[in-house]
Amino acid sequence: MTIISQTKIIVRYAETDRMGIVHHSNYPIWFETARTDFIKKTGFSYSQMEERGFLLPLIELNCQYRASAGYEDEIIIKTKITDISYTRTTFYYEVFRVDLDKPITAGRTMHVWTDKKLKPLNIKKHAPDIYKLMLEASKM
Repeated sequence: MTIISQTKIIVRYAETDRMGIVHHSNYPIWFETARTDFIKKTGFSYSQMEERGFLLPLIELNCQYRASAGYEDEIIIKTKITDISYTRTTFYYEVFRVDLDKPITAGRTMHVWTDKKLKPLNIKKHAPDIYKLMLEASKM
């Protein structure tokens, strides 16, 4: 059940800088949007996960900028899980302009499973159903 989520975004004027290109600070926000969409496609939402007492805070972010995007460009973000353990999950993102075959940006975020007090936990032990959905979504 490998999931590679595709999230569409149209670049807004406020996301561009003085040079007319998307400012680099927007890509992590887009990654979050795509990750939220990805998780929803596994069968539960971030809010449902949080209602059950589980959080997935960011502990590492990596981003490589290869080309630019501008105002009103149509963007597709492809998201998948590249690594999963009982305590951490790593997502990989490729950002495409629809008029280009190659990604304009690629990135990775690593997250740790915690309780509401941000105490790390073993998600397989505390929520085996969530772990199973995420694990199945990550299989190639």
